[in-house]
Amino acid sequence: MQKLEQIYEGKAKKVFKTDDPSLCIVDYKDDATAFNGLKKGPIAGKGVINNKMSNRLMKMLETKGVPTHFVEELSDRETLVKKVSIVPLEVIVRNIAAGSFSKRYGVDEGVKFDEPVVEFSYKNDDLGDPLLNTSHALALKLATKEEIDTIKTYALKINAILKAFWAECGVTLVDFKLEFGKTPDGKIILADEISPDTCRFWDSTTGEKLDKDRFRRDMGGVEEAYEEIMKRFAEHE
Repeated sequence: MQKLEQIYEGKAKKVFKTDDPSLCIVDYKDDATAFNGLKKGPIAGKGVINNKMSNRLMKMLETKGVPTHFVEELSDRETLVKKVSIVPLEVIVRNIAAGSFSKRYGVDEGVKFDEPVVEFSYKNDDLGDPLLNTSHALALKLATKEEIDTIKTYALKINAILKAFWAECGVTLVDFKLEFGKTPDGKIILADEISPDTCRFWDSTTGEKLDKDRFRRDMGGVEEAYEEIMKRFAEHE
């Protein structure tokens, strides 16, 4: 597979064309951002951890009936994926109050929900990724009703699978962000990544944060947290 010109660079990844128009190569960076890019800095080794963890989790989800963009891991930082058009909806699934949910609604961090909460935000950096509901998404023509229903169904299924897996690792899956894409034939599949960048992981016993919150909140021990979550993942996959 030949890697051609770069077609996109985001906060954590670069995407390249290949000699197959239906496939792209994703290259994971060590760059970290928070608060919509207002805070920036490197996290050593993050790209390798995010690449490997995301790929293995996507393979796990594929075996349980969730279609993903994953094709093949090419190296520590590079992965071959199906080319998709990203649906401009960020999907956040929350099991426990934390982060922006706690600030927005005045709920103490750590409050467990009776049922998972699914939020949508408009994937638009210029607007600050505002929250929206299904009616907003339909009015803005970001997705069809059927596509939104499919995305929500997959999001809840992914949550159930990952929550159970991480519990085996002694980790509580607090919340996480997903992105979905459309294949040329219109099929909705999971894209982007699943990693300590996009998930909140708390140690099930101590409540210690093992994710990017350590970077966001200047808690220190960021690299160590990423390494610890990868270690537990590798022991239980």
